[in-house]
Amino acid sequence: MSKINPVQAAALKAPVEKTVPEKKATPAKTAATKPTVAKPAVAKAPAVKTAAAKPAAKAAAKPVAGGETLKTAAPKKAEKPTKEKTPKLKMERDSFTMPKTEYAQFHVLKERLNTLGQPVKKSELLRAGIMQLSAMTDAALKAALVKVPAIKTGRPKKK
Repeated sequence: MSKINPVQAAALKAPVEKTVPEKKATPAKTAATKPTVAKPAVAKAPAVKTAAAKPAAKAAAKPVAGGETLKTAAPKKAEKPTKEKTPKLKMERDSFTMPKTEYAQFHVLKERLNTLGQPVKKSELLRAGIMQLSAMTDAALKAALVKVPAIKTGRPKKK
């Protein structure tokens, strides 16, 4: 069994408010099971619904199990803290060519990170490398790219 934190313990100790669930019944069942209650007359056109008719319907008295009536007020909703929506990042798919020896480094780096307790994907490794390259000074970037041999681009021919 798991332990609970202090916030959960406080929530368990707090009193619980019971609410009466609102049920919708079909017109045939309504007449047979519920006592009739006089409703205030609301003038409305037969096919047109107005916004003023909705609040009047909510303010009408509702029958409860004991034959009593309750006036329903608008339920209070807890205000949620406003979250700032971050714009969704658009993804870009791309393909590239690299020598097998350099491609094998993905496996080596993934294994190293797994042993360190940080499993990663190839795309995460590539993104981390881009971050490192963009953080370099101009001289360091140029020196790093001199070590990378140029290769022929495009798809390899099928054998």
